[in-house]
Amino acid sequence: MYAMKIKLLSLFVLIGLCSCKSDDDLNQDNPFLLDPLVDLTLNLNLPEYNQLRFPSGSVQITQQGIKGIVIYNINNEQYSAFELSDPNHTPNSCSKMTVEGIVASCPCPDDTNSYNIVTGQHTENPEVYPMQAYRIVRSGNTIRVTN
Repeated sequence: MYAMKIKLLSLFVLIGLCSCKSDDDLNQDNPFLLDPLVDLTLNLNLPEYNQLRFPSGSVQITQQGIKGIVIYNINNEQYSAFELSDPNHTPNSCSKMTVEGIVASCPCPDDTNSYNIVTGQHTENPEVYPMQAYRIVRSGNTIRVTN
């Protein structure tokens, strides 16, 4: 009887673990973008990340992600981190977005996609894919960006 309870409990735990989903749904299963391995640790004491010490400051990292990552300081407690490849077409030679203030825009001649780097949402059409988000956590003077 005891062994049966253990097996039943193990089965429920296994089903529970298999049904859990991380926050991968932030990227809404976008068919255009891969989910690259991202693991960044940024030391805010370094001069290249100084802009992230102040609200409304942003930094672009080109070493990781598909076309790079933009990190934005919302209010010193909240940050956003998004992929710089336009989420609404396959990555190509022109799909790396440029950032001006809080707007990331795709320079491809066949579209006029632009996104808010605070929310990741398209600035005009909420029906399209939002920017691909990354997890971001600040601990002291360190920011960690992962997926």
